[in-house]
Amino acid sequence: MPRQPKKDRNMNAQNRIYTLCTTISALLLIAVLFPNLLKAFHLNAQTPAAPSAAAAQPTTAQAQTPAQPASGLKEYRPTGNPMFSHKFTADPAPVVIGDTLWLVTSHDETAPNGRLNRNFRMRDWCLFSTKDMKTWTEYPTPLSVDEFKWDGTHTAYAAQMIPRDGKHYLYISTNGNGIGVAVADKPEGPYKDPIGKQLVTPADCFATTHSWACIDPTVMIDDDGQAWLVWGNRKCYYAKLKKNMVELDGPVKTLDIDLKDMPFEEGPWIFKRDGKYYLIYACGNPEKLAYAIGDKIDGHFEAKGVLMERSGNCGSNHPGVANFNGEWYLFYHTGANGGDFNRAVCVDKMTFNEDGTIDKVPFSKEGIFGAVGQPVK
Repeated sequence: MPRQPKKDRNMNAQNRIYTLCTTISALLLIAVLFPNLLKAFHLNAQTPAAPSAAAAQPTTAQAQTPAQPASGLKEYRPTGNPMFSHKFTADPAPVVIGDTLWLVTSHDETAPNGRLNRNFRMRDWCLFSTKDMKTWTEYPTPLSVDEFKWDGTHTAYAAQMIPRDGKHYLYISTNGNGIGVAVADKPEGPYKDPIGKQLVTPADCFATTHSWACIDPTVMIDDDGQAWLVWGNRKCYYAKLKKNMVELDGPVKTLDIDLKDMPFEEGPWIFKRDGKYYLIYACGNPEKLAYAIGDKIDGHFEAKGVLMERSGNCGSNHPGVANFNGEWYLFYHTGANGGDFNRAVCVDKMTFNEDGTIDKVPFSKEGIFGAVGQPVK
């Protein structure tokens, strides 16, 4: 092939340089504009319609904690015990508010290495609700132990919630620093410490000397409006609460219980039925559940029997009782998910005899659900 003249070769080189420069300029322009165009397209696709002026003004609770959309809440339909297998839960505390049963639990966190815990690792509380005991909704954690600046243990032990006068009071315990209280406008929180100090201090537990005596609060409001707080480990203490629910109303005392051969260990749960006061508690170590009955909450109680035997796979237990939709339920925990420090909340029905005594509740894999297993939605 003959060579091109030099002039033609120069013109071809200039054309190639021009084409290359044009291409580079176009690529640089695309690199600058494309992200902005993509961002604008994404925002236009995602931005919802502007809210009304009224909707744009959040309440205080909404401003502190953005509302969780209903579609973002997880639902569980247990078909056996334990009720929940996606996380470790313990110390169940049910409360009925209107047509809904709310369930507060403590939370045995998974160890950082993903293995089972060999000690308590508990830093917050969990919250679930149901309207039919079949479908359970889980909410974001309503409270962390870090809310209580007076606590130095960073360990979130048992808690119980109760409503009064439009507020919701969550009584909590920590590992040796006493009992606190947090308040919220809604059952699901967020909960805040309104007093900035312990409601009950270890010094109030005058009949015991070990550091973890001041734990496991249970609370009830009697028919006359008087609120009572009961708690303790090895000794069962009680006190009146003022109507504001965040102050004690009088001295701390020990509950008068004829324990017989069913010693009080911890985990009291107080409730009233047909004019009688019932105290269910963890008994012995390893723990069974026992119960006592009294005519007055500040009077004499008499132990009536063992309500639930030892689980065999967990050294502790903690009762929670609720009357919901015409049925009595006993909530408790076992070690079904992994032992003493990786516990699992369960529930079974509880039945009363004509004389007020309670039938023993056996451990049940079926629970109230009728089959074994747990599909999760």
